[in-house]
Amino acid sequence: MRQARRPAAFRWPVGPSRWWPGKLDELLKFAVTGALCWVADTGVVYTLKLTVLGEKPLTARVIGVVVATLASYGLNREWSFRTRGGRPWRSELTLFLVCSAIGVALTVLPQAVSLYLLGIRVPRVGPATQALANFFTGQVLGVLLATGFRFWAFRRFVFPEADARDRNGGPAA
Repeated sequence: MRQARRPAAFRWPVGPSRWWPGKLDELLKFAVTGALCWVADTGVVYTLKLTVLGEKPLTARVIGVVVATLASYGLNREWSFRTRGGRPWRSELTLFLVCSAIGVALTVLPQAVSLYLLGIRVPRVGPATQALANFFTGQVLGVLLATGFRFWAFRRFVFPEADARDRNGGPAA
């Protein structure tokens, strides 16, 4: 059975594949990589806090972030941006770490604005209001801002050349 065409008002002016060519696949892989690394980070942190580093939660956090960042580099290089490249791996790793550090700063920026510029913190507001504001500004706005930046920066600076490597990760012909 043949489907009816949508009226022009309900069609994309430019198809998504032309509008954002090749990025959707990378974006989905990037999102999965981020989710996996978040699970790894959380797992390492809580495993350490509940066992050998119970008295040192910040040390556990640092170890979790390092493990997740290194896993993120490997997964992004070998899966999310598999065919991109153009730089030696040491340069890629250095730029990856710089972009990741900027991403960390962007993650905390909205929450810092909420707490220190807007004053949404105890005792000016109740604990529940501060907790809700911290969640929204840190876990929602901050993460979205940093994720958008990282996706753009990894494609632009870390893995700049499209089709620099073949599908197997070797140099393109």
